[in-house]
Amino acid sequence: MKKVAVIMGSASDLPVVRKAADTLRAFGVPCEVHVYSAHRTPGQAARFAREARSAGFGAIIAAAGMAAHLAGALAAQTTLPVIGIPLKSNAMDGVDALLSTVQMPSGIPVATVAVDGAVNAALLAIQILAVEDASLAAKLDEHRAAGAARALAADAEVIAEFSR
Repeated sequence: MKKVAVIMGSASDLPVVRKAADTLRAFGVPCEVHVYSAHRTPGQAARFAREARSAGFGAIIAAAGMAAHLAGALAAQTTLPVIGIPLKSNAMDGVDALLSTVQMPSGIPVATVAVDGAVNAALLAIQILAVEDASLAAKLDEHRAAGAARALAADAEVIAEFSR
């Protein structure tokens, strides 16, 4: 099975990034988590992205706040799918990171999830890997069915409460 890289621009991003890593692990997807900055360690970030495919990765998740150039900087160095997680900051509530992540030039795509959307980033990476992995696709089907069951159970509880 291919691995997923989870890269954050700063160790302070770990509380959000941990949700992506935990989701990947829950599905049995191997992952590596690193701190590489597009601005403070650009050489290391670029080298990681260039070598990711040969190192067995199938997708890269990149989380960054504020200027949020990390996902784009990594995407410029690889043809692997890159999924950006814009992170909420104090200055603009994450809108700056969202726009920096989603507004990529033609030819260098970055898939972008919601601000602080680490779980969806992991699920998207899993969906990408599941294109070639039937057992992973089955786990996604089970996950979706469990989510639907929880929603229907909540619906039944609400109906019961308001029909008294």
